[in-house]
Amino acid sequence: MPLHRQILPNRATSALLPAQSAHRVRTKLFRQLMLIPAFAILSAGVLFAAENDATTAHHTSYRAKLAEYVRARDAYDEIATPYWTSLGKKRSKRLAKLAHGVPLKLSDYVLQQPPQYSGPPEPQNPQAPSSERQPIPVVADFVRYAKAEFDFVPERPAKQADYQRAYVQAALDAGLTAEQCVRIFAFESGGNGGYDVQAGLEYDTPGARAISTALGYNQLLNTNSVEMLAEAGDEFVHALRKKIRDAHGPRREALKQKLAILKEMIAFSRTVPDRWSAHVRLGNTPKGLGIHALNLDVDVGPLLQVRKLLTSIEYAKAHGYRKPLSAAELEMMNLTGDGNGFDMVLMPDDLRQKVPTSNFFQRGGYERNPVARLNNTVAKLLAATNEKMDSEAQLQGAKDLRAVFSEAR
Repeated sequence: MPLHRQILPNRATSALLPAQSAHRVRTKLFRQLMLIPAFAILSAGVLFAAENDATTAHHTSYRAKLAEYVRARDAYDEIATPYWTSLGKKRSKRLAKLAHGVPLKLSDYVLQQPPQYSGPPEPQNPQAPSSERQPIPVVADFVRYAKAEFDFVPERPAKQADYQRAYVQAALDAGLTAEQCVRIFAFESGGNGGYDVQAGLEYDTPGARAISTALGYNQLLNTNSVEMLAEAGDEFVHALRKKIRDAHGPRREALKQKLAILKEMIAFSRTVPDRWSAHVRLGNTPKGLGIHALNLDVDVGPLLQVRKLLTSIEYAKAHGYRKPLSAAELEMMNLTGDGNGFDMVLMPDDLRQKVPTSNFFQRGGYERNPVARLNNTVAKLLAATNEKMDSEAQLQGAKDLRAVFSEAR
C-alpha cells in the first residue's frame, strides 16, 4: 500500500474522533510526516554512496587496464619504431634510385616482416564524454555541397548503360584496354557497383555505412577529384568544348553552363600547391566535397574516373616502362601510390616472393589494412588481387561493362 494511504486518515473519520484522540492522531501523523524527508535523504545518501563506489571501482579498473595497455604498447613501440624508421629510409633511397633509372636489388628492401602488436586493446575511459565520430559524407552530401557552393547539379545518366558508354569511350580514347578497366572496376566496385557506388555501400547490406568518400567505377576519393581538376582540368575543358561544338539547342546551352562551372571548380582546385596534403585539406572543404559530385555527371564523371588510371600509366611511361600494365599492377599503383606501386611493377618474380608488403606502406596505413597484413609479400598481394578480380569479374555489372567495350570496338 502506498505510504500516503497508510498515514493519512480519512477526513470524515477524523471528524468523529474525540478531541484528545484527534490530537494524538495529528501528533502521530506529524511525526510520521517529519520522518519522510529524513528517510528520503538517507536513501539518497545510500544511493549516492553506492553510485560513487561503483564509479570509483570503474575508474580504478580503467586505470589498471590503461597501465597494462601503455606498458604493452611501449614495449611494442620499442621494436616497431626502429623497424618502420629503417623501412622509410630504404624506401626513400629506392625512390631516388628509380628516379635515376638505377636497378634495385634485394638489399634495397627490408626483408623482415613488421612486428605485430599482440597486447590488450586501448581501454575506454568511463569518465570521458561520449562522442560519436562525424559521419563520412555520402552522395547526397556531395550533391548538396555542389549546389550550395557552385550552383551545380550533376547531370546524372538516365540509366547505367549511358554512363558505361561514356566511360568506355573515354577509356578507349585514353588508350586503356577492356581488360584493365573491367578487372579494376570489378575489384574496386564489387563487380556490380554503379557509377555512384561508394566505398562501404557496394552491397545491399542492412545498416551498411560509407567507410570513405571513394566513389564510382575506380573509387576516386574527394582528394582525387580535386587533384584531377588541378592537374588535368584543361583536358576536361577541352573535352567539354568539343561536346559543345557537336551539340545543338538546349543541350548546347546546358553544356556551356556546365563548362563555366567546371572552370570555376578548376580555379578553386588550383588555389593551393600541387601537393597531396594540400589537396586533402581542400577536398574536405564544402567546395571540395562539391567538386566530388562531378563524378556523378555523365559528361565529366567518366573523364575523372579514366584520368585516375591514366595518371598511373603515364607515370610508368615517364620512367621508361613501355609494356602494358596488368590490371593488378595498375591496382598496386592505385593502392600504394604511383611510386610504390611502380616499384612493385618493376620487381622480378623471385624478389616478389621474398619482399614484404610493408615496404610499400606507411605504418598507419599498413596497420589498418588487413589485406596487406594477411598477404604479406608482394607475390601474395598480387595473387590475392588477381583472385578477387577473377571472381568479381563474373558478376553481371562487370559483364555488362565488358559488353559495352565489345560494342565500341
